[in-house]
Amino acid sequence: MTTTADPTVHDVPEDAFPLETQALLLDMDGTLIDSGPSVERAWSTMLREFGSTADFGHAMHGRPARQVLGELLPELDEEQVVAAHARIEELEIADAETIRMLPGTERLLAELDAAAQQLGRSTWTIVTSCTRPLFEARWATTGLPLPDGLVTADQVTDGKPDPEPYLLGARRLGVHPIGALVIEDSVGGLRSGTDAGSRTLAVTSTTPASVLRPLADALITSLDDLEARAEGDMLRIARRGS
Repeated sequence: MTTTADPTVHDVPEDAFPLETQALLLDMDGTLIDSGPSVERAWSTMLREFGSTADFGHAMHGRPARQVLGELLPELDEEQVVAAHARIEELEIADAETIRMLPGTERLLAELDAAAQQLGRSTWTIVTSCTRPLFEARWATTGLPLPDGLVTADQVTDGKPDPEPYLLGARRLGVHPIGALVIEDSVGGLRSGTDAGSRTLAVTSTTPASVLRPLADALITSLDDLEARAEGDMLRIARRGS
């Protein structure tokens, strides 16, 4: 699934804060929560169970499990892929209690909710490569409510890096993708957001900044770098304390 970005959208240099946007479309793993060790434990276990010596690398974060299975275990037939996918999800759900919120997550979401009250509309949602059951298991560890407009991997035909997930997220919030800001930590997620027509911020939590820099409009180290508030009928996203 593809889309064409509006030619009026311009690049955002790293020091170009504050940014104005209608809504934030947020990745979850590696952006809002730290699930990296859990993901890698689950994949390592599953791969060894299936007799593979392959490794799960940082470029595989943020992508639907079935896509990654096709790359790491191309010899599997469809029945085996289904079994491997089920095993990965089983292992990751069982390990969900190890998940921790990343710095800035709770505060920034509270600021976005306060802005939503002022604006009279939703200001953020999550667009994740987790299935709904895995999302719910991980998100439950945060104690935070489910966002309006949530998009999970089992709700789209083509997952990240295809733009479909972010196009759907924008549509569910009632904004044009060009008016949304995507925050991601992975290569696939940034490509998905960019191809949807949105501006992007990269969080350097799971992937080296040198890899993310060419794919994003700006870089941050964590959500703790940001603050959000309503300004007029828009969201103002600034570097914290600026």
